[in-house]
Amino acid sequence: MIEYAARFKINAQDIAMNQLFVNNLTVIDFSYFDNQRGILGESWNVDIELSGDLDHQGMVFDFGHVKKKIKSIIDCELDHRFVITKHAKNFEIKQNGSSSQLNWQNVMGTYQHISPNDAILILDIKTVNPKSIASYLQEVILKELPENIKDVSIKLSQEEIEGAYYHYSHGLKKHDGNCQRIVHGHRSKIEIYENHQRNQPLEDYWSACFRNIYIGTREDISNETEIDNKAHVTFSYKAQQGDFSVTIPKKRVYILETDTTVELIADHIAKACTEKKPNNHYRVKAFEGIGKGSIAAS
Repeated sequence: MIEYAARFKINAQDIAMNQLFVNNLTVIDFSYFDNQRGILGESWNVDIELSGDLDHQGMVFDFGHVKKKIKSIIDCELDHRFVITKHAKNFEIKQNGSSSQLNWQNVMGTYQHISPNDAILILDIKTVNPKSIASYLQEVILKELPENIKDVSIKLSQEEIEGAYYHYSHGLKKHDGNCQRIVHGHRSKIEIYENHQRNQPLEDYWSACFRNIYIGTREDISNETEIDNKAHVTFSYKAQQGDFSVTIPKKRVYILETDTTVELIADHIAKACTEKKPNNHYRVKAFEGIGKGSIAAS
């Protein structure tokens, strides 16, 4: 009887706080620095729960406002930004008004990132992962919500992918939105059809080519040099938001002759497959994060 009463008391407390949830609120596409793997493009799905008192409408928070306001906060804080922790090896930041230069290292080499401040997020956390970023976002979001909301819970998760996928980062200097930021990225699956049949070895090959990679445009290369006997490449350009530059160990770079939109990435893969087997037909379905992408045939 005592055990039942204790359980009932806990359940009563749980239901006393009204809760609202929204699954698949948005997808965050961004890049971050991993001490072992380097710069990683990532895509996380966002689920959210709000707990609090009912307002004068009998709601915790209007669903329309949840989707608009909270998505706006998440987009501003994290989407299409480069995230790095202050604990990266030899991390150094030099600020010059509205722009910043970041310098750091890992086992692969030396990195430098120059951009407007809005393109980066520097956090005082040990590692970037779904748990640490969810905690950060929960604190930021709660401050922006009405007083009747007492708690925010966020779940960030990767897409479940059966088959080949890769993490890539890039920047699109001609884009009039945040895709122009020189280091943002995606976790993407890929499907390749050879003569109308899925070709898993080809999918595995291209996912290996693009694993943990920075895909850059040749005309954006501003310097190639050796640092501590390791080859490095610098990409630089001027876009609407300002001047951008990134220096990366060459072993983590894949260079296209074109811009690096997902349309041109898919086209590049399709043409490369055809060059090896010109008598075969190829259809490439390249994803850009979760649930979107481009199809190219050759």
